Amino acid sequence: MKTPLHLAAFASVAVMAAPALGIDEEHAARARDLAARATAYLRAQQDSATGGWGVRPQGPQLPAITGLVVTGMLMDPEIDGTDPAVARAVEFILRHRRPSGGIYDRILPSYNTSICLSALALLDSPEARAAVRPAQDYLRGLQYSESPGVDPETDEAAQPLGREHPFYGGVGYGRHGRPDNSNLQIMLQALHDSGVKGDDPAFQRALVFLARTQMLDDINDMPYADGSRQGGFIYATSENRDQVGSGQSQAPGTVEETLDDGTVVSRLRCYGSMTYGGFKSLIYADLSRDDPRVRAAFDWIRSNYTLEENPGIGTDGYYYYLLTFARAMDAWGEPVIPVFEASADGAAPAGVVVERDWANDLIDRLAGLQEPDGSFRVLDDRWMENDPVLITAYCLIALQEALD
Repeated sequence: MKTPLHLAAFASVAVMAAPALGIDEEHAARARDLAARATAYLRAQQDSATGGWGVRPQGPQLPAITGLVVTGMLMDPEIDGTDPAVARAVEFILRHRRPSGGIYDRILPSYNTSICLSALALLDSPEARAAVRPAQDYLRGLQYSESPGVDPETDEAAQPLGREHPFYGGVGYGRHGRPDNSNLQIMLQALHDSGVKGDDPAFQRALVFLARTQMLDDINDMPYADGSRQGGFIYATSENRDQVGSGQSQAPGTVEETLDDGTVVSRLRCYGSMTYGGFKSLIYADLSRDDPRVRAAFDWIRSNYTLEENPGIGTDGYYYYLLTFARAMDAWGEPVIPVFEASADGAAPAGVVVERDWANDLIDRLAGLQEPDGSFRVLDDRWMENDPVLITAYCLIALQEALD
């Protein structure tokens, strides 16, 4: 049997020393300036009538956009809940609380509730604290499990099922009828941000879904991962309710992989944002650094390290990728990432490791993307990334993570 990538990657390799270990003061000063300009831009975009951002005159509202802005602002040590813009935004968020504990307006209950919970967890007001536990419980109830919660306000609640089902442990938007890694990692981020520990049943259930979306034969029991040694993550275990267990990646095309018997097969392609999201979720679930799932994901990251694109998918979801990258690297807790240097043709790691200061790399990249007004340049329209408020909020949080 061939040595899997996630084990071979820890063999002896040559290491090239990096010029700096972690964020330096020059980059820190640049990041603070970028964040200040982004915050000024966002303040100017706040809706004067409601206090929210991204307000839709005809509805339904997406309080998550306001939650992202509030999160980015509150990560600044100079801004707290008494800031007038933040205070009005929090009122906007709390107006979307429901008796079930969810925080949303008719659509995308998991997405909106999760992001708003992350924002509220940064506040110390009685109103914010009162919303935290109900939102946590609501999100747990949306997770596919033996006993999901019942939400009388929507028909998008998960259905009860056992851990043998491909949906088990996942969370979805609702309208697709199946869970996905994006909604799952955002929900786990919210639970983590609001103080839920990694041994909580929600994290342990999530590990089942995460295993089935990690393209690693040793871990994944689904047929679409047979023989795969990629180590990264795909989007979902199923394309829809009618193709359960088919697997789905948002990355185009497939990857050819060679099985132990020499057979060449095509497998779903892993990509950046889902791999960093999955990696971060494994960390939040308190898996050790020696766990093969963590090591495999980290080696995919080392082999595909870039801030020029969302690796595997180009500019699609690029700013979402930068946000997830920053959060995952901050969760990992190391200032330097030992990255595999590509071979001359760029096809594969060459056995040489270059140490990258991920925070400095991120700050340099964002500095080249910020517009004079403090917003960030639109690169793509997929997944709402033609909205400068949304992508600027992503970038503000990413900058704060780099400064953390």
